[in-house]
Amino acid sequence: MSSNNNQSLGDVHSSVTTENKTGWRKLMAFLGPAYLVSVGYMDPGNWATDIAGGSAFGYKLIWVLFVSNLIALLLQSLSARLGIVRGLDLAQASKNAYPRFVNFCLYILAQIAIIACDLAEIIGMAIGLKLLFHLPLIWGVSLTITDTVLMLYLMNKGMRKLEGFIISMIFIVGLSFLVEMFIVQPNVVEIAKGFAPSNLSGEALYIAIGIIGATVMPHNLYLHSSLVQTRQITRTDEGIKSAIKFNLFDTVIALNLAFFVNAAILILAATAFFKNGYFKVAEIQDAYKLLEHIFGNIAPALFAIALIASGQSSTITGTLAGQIIMEGHINLRIEPWLRRLLTRLLAIVPAMLTIIYFGEDALGNLLVLSQVVLSLQLGFAVIPLIHFTSDKKRMGNFAIGLGVKILAWASAIAIVALNVKLVYEQITDWIKEDPAAAVWIYALVIPLVIGISLLLVYVLVRPLLFKHADKPAYLPHGIATAITDLDAITYKHIAITIDFSKNDNDCLRHAIMQGGKRADYTLIHVVETAGARYYGKQVLDNETQSDVDNLDKYVTAMEKLGYKAQAQIGYGSPARSIAKIVNEENIDFIVMGSHGHKALKDLIFGTTVNSVRHRVNVPVLVVKPQ
Repeated sequence: MSSNNNQSLGDVHSSVTTENKTGWRKLMAFLGPAYLVSVGYMDPGNWATDIAGGSAFGYKLIWVLFVSNLIALLLQSLSARLGIVRGLDLAQASKNAYPRFVNFCLYILAQIAIIACDLAEIIGMAIGLKLLFHLPLIWGVSLTITDTVLMLYLMNKGMRKLEGFIISMIFIVGLSFLVEMFIVQPNVVEIAKGFAPSNLSGEALYIAIGIIGATVMPHNLYLHSSLVQTRQITRTDEGIKSAIKFNLFDTVIALNLAFFVNAAILILAATAFFKNGYFKVAEIQDAYKLLEHIFGNIAPALFAIALIASGQSSTITGTLAGQIIMEGHINLRIEPWLRRLLTRLLAIVPAMLTIIYFGEDALGNLLVLSQVVLSLQLGFAVIPLIHFTSDKKRMGNFAIGLGVKILAWASAIAIVALNVKLVYEQITDWIKEDPAAAVWIYALVIPLVIGISLLLVYVLVRPLLFKHADKPAYLPHGIATAITDLDAITYKHIAITIDFSKNDNDCLRHAIMQGGKRADYTLIHVVETAGARYYGKQVLDNETQSDVDNLDKYVTAMEKLGYKAQAQIGYGSPARSIAKIVNEENIDFIVMGSHGHKALKDLIFGTTVNSVRHRVNVPVLVVKPQ
């Protein structure tokens, strides 16, 4: 029996082998997880803050980007370490350390953050489609739901194919900005000066906080701790040490590439807008128009292509992160396509309502709001991560040292403090802009912020005051119980579903294997014509009569072989009809044939087997065509 029920991303857990490889081949085997993580560091939310910073202050905020990248490198390396050493993702580790109710709250906050991130991807992709194909934004937002099909296809192809797609998207984004750098020709000396820290105040401080909030994203910490477990490693000290080293290479390379993309966006905005007197470019649409006005058609086209690629890649990784937090925090496991669809629908609704009621120009404010929501969640991921990787009892020799611990806590304090200031500034702006809404802000928003703050304090102090057991508090499918007696079960009345296909013979053979000549057999066929659905037993069309005659032939053949058999015809919905007959005839075992559909056909046509097994309380044996 597979044990992947309790593994993070069980379908692809340890699916990439790294053994028996040396040198660059071993490095290549480990490369990949950090690239999936890095797309979150160059999504449309980052674009908005980078464009605003570059257009308003030129190259002066590049150092903020650089510091943000260093913090991200530190935290992502801790996330990878947790996944490699303990074999747990951040959500699973949190589940073991905190009570169930707290985990539920952490799940809700993390899910809201993923929806907020998805909202940024939707807006970015819709803007990119409009800029490139002149498609109305509301149509672009609607079209973004189709990426569910792409995500399903890539997930079925395996982790390496998924990583390849993401890396190709990153390559498109990077190449687009590399070409744009040649077009705008920035001043290299002034760029170098931008790496020197400078005083931040007023709007510069606000934008700097936005850059940090958009760069270090909470769901990436959950994602990275899980993705590193897709690599198959030797569970020895030497094997774990090697895995940590190679994953550090992966993290450094991928996140530095993300830094160069973000820096390129800021440099592009500084060179194209700040140098030309456009100091207040905060909207992505405005950036596109100004690029077209200054440099012609090539630069804005590349800009739009990069924006679409960024949104598409980020939406895939957001789905994976959603799966990780859902399974880790609350043990809920659903199909990836359904989770993706629900997340996307929850993100599409506010985008659609914003366009309908406030117009397309309001999407920029919605983009900023999504980054505020992400900022709120960040502390709930960073603080537990530092606690878990500092735990010498569970991390052993791989617990982080004092120096790293000091840097990590300093980063956490800075991030939380700056994000608290960001939230405070945003709430203050809302009150100033719309005094009439102040009542609602004081009645709803502020109490909510206070409640979230108290939860953050609990998350901070709980691991310090209460030590949790090594054994997981609860698992998705429970804990194996002792097996005592295994007496054979005798079935007295067996149902066999018949569809007059080549699979019928296999179904009959498997049914006979279960009951022999002692059991009674009921052969069930359901007539699904339009007449059968509306008129039921009263229908007398040619297909119904033909099906009755064919089913009687099966019964006669079984009786000649010495088996007790009878025929039952159902009408309309196969699942409902089969379940009704099973319950009325007191059947204690069902044998059903599978159509052998692939994932897409099952999605379109549905599966009778799944519907039946949820409607009956007897065992169901599914026979797949040979």
